[in-house]
Amino acid sequence: MSDRTELKEQLQIGCPAYIEGVGTSYGYIPSFGAGIAYCVLFGLSMILHTIQFTWKRQWWASVFSVGCLVEVIGWAGRTWSAKCPYNGDAFLMQICTLIIAPTFFTAGIYVILGRFIQLLGPESSIIKPKLYLWIFCTCDVISLVIQAIGGGMASGQADKIDGDTAPGTHIMVAGIVFQLFSITIFVFCAIDFINRVVRKRLLQSVNGSVIPLFAAMILSIVCIYIRSIYRTIELSQGWDGYLITHESYFIALDGAMMIVSVAVFNLLHPGWMLPSGKSDSFTMERTSVDRPDKHRGSPTHW
Repeated sequence: MSDRTELKEQLQIGCPAYIEGVGTSYGYIPSFGAGIAYCVLFGLSMILHTIQFTWKRQWWASVFSVGCLVEVIGWAGRTWSAKCPYNGDAFLMQICTLIIAPTFFTAGIYVILGRFIQLLGPESSIIKPKLYLWIFCTCDVISLVIQAIGGGMASGQADKIDGDTAPGTHIMVAGIVFQLFSITIFVFCAIDFINRVVRKRLLQSVNGSVIPLFAAMILSIVCIYIRSIYRTIELSQGWDGYLITHESYFIALDGAMMIVSVAVFNLLHPGWMLPSGKSDSFTMERTSVDRPDKHRGSPTHW
C-alpha cells in the first residue's frame, strides 16, 4: 500500500507519461486536440468581446470576456493533462475553472434580459429588471461557493490511494443542483417574458435590430441550461460514473454548449444592438404605435 501511495504522489508532480494500468483522475487521458481547439475558440471569442465592449463602452459586457478567459484557463488545464495525465495541479486547475466560467455568461444574460424589459416596458415581466441581476447572480455565487468547497474536497481525495471522494462529491452535487434550480426559475421567468412579448406584440413596436439579439439570448439560455442538466447528472453519478469517465460527453455537452452560448453574442453583440441606457426613442416609438391619435402631428414625437 505504501508503494502505491508513493507512486501516486510521485506521478502528481512533474509530467510523467501515462502508465498502462494506472488510472488517472479523469478516468481517461484528456484529448490534446480538443483542449487546443477550445483554447483557441474561447480565446478568439474573448478577444472579440474585449474589442466589442471597449469600442461601444458597454463595460458590463466585460463579463463575457472574463468568462471566456476562465474557460481558456480551464481548457489549458485539460490540454496540460493530455500531456501530463497524472498532474494534480492540472486536474484541479480545470475542474475549478470550468465549473465557474458559465456563471459569467449567465450574468451577462441577466443584464440583457433586464435591458429588454426596460425597452419593452414593465408589462413584459413579472420581475423588475434590476432584480434579475441581484437575485440570480446571488444564487450563482452561493452555488459556486458550495461547488468550490466540494470540488476542493473531492479533488484532494481523488489524488489519494483509496481516497473517499463521496463527501466532496455530494457537496458539489448540492451546489450544482442549487444552480440548476436557480437557472430553472430564471428559464421560467424568461419563458413568461417571451410569452408576454409575443402575446402583447411588444417587439413589433420597437426597432427591428433587437429581434436577432432576442433570438440570440434564447439560444444562449438553452445552451447553458443543457450544460447545467448534463453537469448535474454527471456529478450525481460520481467520479467513476459513465458520463464523467467518457470525455466525448464533456466535449459536446459542456465545451460546445458554452462556446455557442458566448460566441453568439460576438455575432449579435448587445453593445451594437441595444441603446446605451434607457431609450427615449424606443419609448416614444411604442407610444406612437399604441396611441397614434394622441401624438399625431406632435413635433416632440418626431
